[in-house]
Amino acid sequence: MYTVLVIDDSVSMRRVISDMINKIDEFEVVGTANDAYEARGKIKELEPDLVTIDLNMPKMDGAVFLRNLMKLHPMPAIVISSEGARGNSIFDDGAVGFVEKPALGESIASFGDRIKDNLLSLTFLLKKYTLKKPKPIKPIEKQLTKKNSLIQNGIERKVHPDEVLASTPAMLPGSKVIAIGSSTGGVESLLTVFKSLASNLSPIIITQHIPYGFSNSFAMRLNDNSLVNVCEAKDGMLLEKGHAYLAPGNMHLTIVKKGSGYYTKLLDELKVSRHKPSVDLMFRSLNNVVGGGAMAVIMTGMGDDGALCMKELYDNKAYTLAQDEKSCVVFGMPKQAIQKGGVKDICSLNEIASYITDFSLGKRR
Repeated sequence: MYTVLVIDDSVSMRRVISDMINKIDEFEVVGTANDAYEARGKIKELEPDLVTIDLNMPKMDGAVFLRNLMKLHPMPAIVISSEGARGNSIFDDGAVGFVEKPALGESIASFGDRIKDNLLSLTFLLKKYTLKKPKPIKPIEKQLTKKNSLIQNGIERKVHPDEVLASTPAMLPGSKVIAIGSSTGGVESLLTVFKSLASNLSPIIITQHIPYGFSNSFAMRLNDNSLVNVCEAKDGMLLEKGHAYLAPGNMHLTIVKKGSGYYTKLLDELKVSRHKPSVDLMFRSLNNVVGGGAMAVIMTGMGDDGALCMKELYDNKAYTLAQDEKSCVVFGMPKQAIQKGGVKDICSLNEIASYITDFSLGKRR
């Protein structure tokens, strides 16, 4: 049984959401809160496994509360809000799900079904999650020097990959390495891909935008549903055939060359392209080390992370692939990569595994 705290300033909406969640066998609402300040006390008191958050709340905006929660007490959070346009950014703030409140004319039953589908899709995270496991993350402002400050005059700016990892493209192609970047919708999409991969392919590195504390359990889920050996990347791991390495939820995953082998290198640096881990930073390191011997795959996700450095890979004769619009949950990241001219081929989600296999076997360049 997973316990839930419902946060919403509307009494009637708290009651409706609570009733719907309590109808799901695996979930139980243990408390409600009408604003962020009441929610803080309830989280400490009740230690729920999951919170639902409205965006438009008094005293503190829901997105601000979500960001603070992920810094100081990271835990699974679903946003339930009528502000669908703002739903595009809450995944960057740390949410693992978004449900839009019912539109005019939508039945309560339909709304309940959407909540149920969202919650049930997260049970793999909740099985591994405990409040004691994640360590509090220091506010990013205190981790930065003045030279690399992310906050300038109170405004967050976008950090370019050059500020963290210089572009020094490999002139000669190295041994094959495959890199996959994804964001919103990527959890289930990556599962679809990995279920169809063979066991002895070239090594794979993955950056999925996922909240801190959940990447290890997701790596385990990929491993359990694939012939590929998947793990959460640790610093200094040798890249091996038949293995895949997932970026931790709070570290950048890059690779370096030592002798004849490639090794993982984790970076605890600024957000790059507004993300940590960043697809751009992973692709940049891939181009620096492997160059034309690499394959880069960009999948479903909001924003443009990965597009800039995928173009660098393309220009260096690496093989680049984008998921098509029809099969994406959100077409943002692939669309940006395509528009920048960094994509050689475009295919549907169900074809990505075969493209990866063909590349590994030398059938695609």
